[in-house]
Amino acid sequence: MARLVLLSEGLTGRSYELKTEKTTVGRVSDNSFEIPEASVSSHHAELHLRGNEVLVKDLDSTNGTFINGEKVSEAVLKPGQILRLGMVEMRLETGEAAAAMKKQVLDQTRVIPQGVKLDDLDGTRTPLDFKKTGFEKKSNRGATAFLWAAIFVGVLLVAALIYLATSK
Repeated sequence: MARLVLLSEGLTGRSYELKTEKTTVGRVSDNSFEIPEASVSSHHAELHLRGNEVLVKDLDSTNGTFINGEKVSEAVLKPGQILRLGMVEMRLETGEAAAAMKKQVLDQTRVIPQGVKLDDLDGTRTPLDFKKTGFEKKSNRGATAFLWAAIFVGVLLVAALIYLATSK
């Protein structure tokens, strides 16, 4: 039996079995398959079961109907293809397609190498110093040098002002 499996965030895992010849999809509750999402039009599309094929017909929706990223007004949706209504994506699955996709996913499984274990380090770690918290006072050599330079310049300015005031 064909079914639509929602893939979009917030709707993931939700699905709808295509049991009747005609299924209406849209945002409002009078549709056969209601998708309460703002980008989906009130009456977005119709899905027609014709044997093993699913015909998708756009109902002049605001945000469009897409199959595998290509905008369509009427097209056949094949198992495994992605149907997008507005911003909501879903995949058509049948019994055979689901088994094939599961096998494909399993065939792509890779072994991820395990990280380094503490025992493998053989004492190359630096010992932890629990006396330090990370909030120790830092060296203020730069700030001290700036302070002495500012005092020196200040004294020179005061001396220059006194000299200028007394020389008149």
